Amino acid sequence: MTEPPSDDMIALARQAMVRAHAPYSRFAVGAVLRGANGRLYAGCNVENAAYPEGWCAEASAIAAMVMDGERRIVEALVMGAGEALVTPCGGCRQRLREFATDTLPIHVCGPAGLRRTVTLGELLPLSFGPDNLPRAD
Repeated sequence: MTEPPSDDMIALARQAMVRAHAPYSRFAVGAVLRGANGRLYAGCNVENAAYPEGWCAEASAIAAMVMDGERRIVEALVMGAGEALVTPCGGCRQRLREFATDTLPIHVCGPAGLRRTVTLGELLPLSFGPDNLPRAD
């Protein structure tokens, strides 16, 4: 059984969601990743007038994590408002897979807190990841 997200993760995701730049969709999203090093990395969605040029919250958090030198995600949290569950989009599911395994817990939250926890494998079954490719290390 997966542990619920920490209060720190929820608070950081809420703060990220409030800071989102979403003037077009008006749909703010915050994401927080826990690296294998124990540190938390937050990101928010950043929209652009040229729509495909925006960033998802998960992609922003991954960039912050990589910039810090971490390469492994052990826990993820996504927060969005509204009645429906806000899960990572298809592209972000693949982005998360680059740095995590199928067992990665993803906490799906609203502003009030946890709604549901799923695994990356549930969201992206039979995924294609780094282990499918030979490395030139």
